[in-house]
Amino acid sequence: MDAFDVFSRQCPSRTTLEHVTGRWGGLTLGALYESRLRFNELRRRVDGVSEKMLSQTLHALERDGLVLREARPVNPPWVDYELTPLGREVAERLLGLIQLVEGRMPEVISARERYDTTRGAL
Repeated sequence: MDAFDVFSRQCPSRTTLEHVTGRWGGLTLGALYESRLRFNELRRRVDGVSEKMLSQTLHALERDGLVLREARPVNPPWVDYELTPLGREVAERLLGLIQLVEGRMPEVISARERYDTTRGAL
C-alpha cells in the first residue's frame, strides 16, 4: 500500500482531516472526549451548531471510525454517541491545540488590534 499524503488531492486522509479539523468536527470530538452524550446534549454542548449540521458531522465522524453511535431499542428512541479509541486519540491532540489557542488568546487579540489599527478593520 502506498503511503498516505494529505497534501495530495487524491489522498483519502485529506477528507478525514477536513472532518476532524472543521469547525463542527473539532468541537464535536472535543465535547465527546468529556463524556458519552445523547444528540440533544451534544447539540447544547456545541453551542451554535444546527441539528442538520451536527447530524452530518456525526455521520462523517462515524464513517471515519472516530465516533460510535449506539441506538437503544426503547420508546422513545435513545441514541448515544461516544468516541472510539481512535477518536479519543484524535480528540486528545485536538484538545491540546484548543488549550494552546485559548491560553494564547490575549496575544491573538493584541495582534488583531494592532492589525486593525494599522490596516483598518476587515
